[in-house]
Amino acid sequence: QVQLVESGGGLVQAGGSLRLSCAASGSIFSINVMGWFRQAPGKQRELVAHIISRGSTNYADSVKGRFTISRDNAKNTVYLQMNSLKPEDTAVYYCNALIRRTIYSSTAESYWGQGTQVTVSS
Repeated sequence: QVQLVESGGGLVQAGGSLRLSCAASGSIFSINVMGWFRQAPGKQRELVAHIISRGSTNYADSVKGRFTISRDNAKNTVYLQMNSLKPEDTAVYYCNALIRRTIYSSTAESYWGQGTQVTVSS
């Protein structure tokens, strides 16, 4: 019943910016962690950034100083502001969330969005 829907991907020139959004909907009691992963052709899926409910963030070394993750808890939405984009940032970006569905749930479950394509041209 939980769905994650990403938006904001597209084609941009090197040095440009994009802002990705991911909205979670359905049966949700709380969201412990939200984050972004990406997968380029021929490569493993890798963590880009994540943010916990308290607001602490973590970034991959390759995007530090260029990307910023944030969340709006009232809207169950996470954002990824991507600046100074490079061709090597080209990938499908996936939203991920660790969610407790009800107050009776003792553990959280992991959910994934369908992915949004980001292409950076040189």
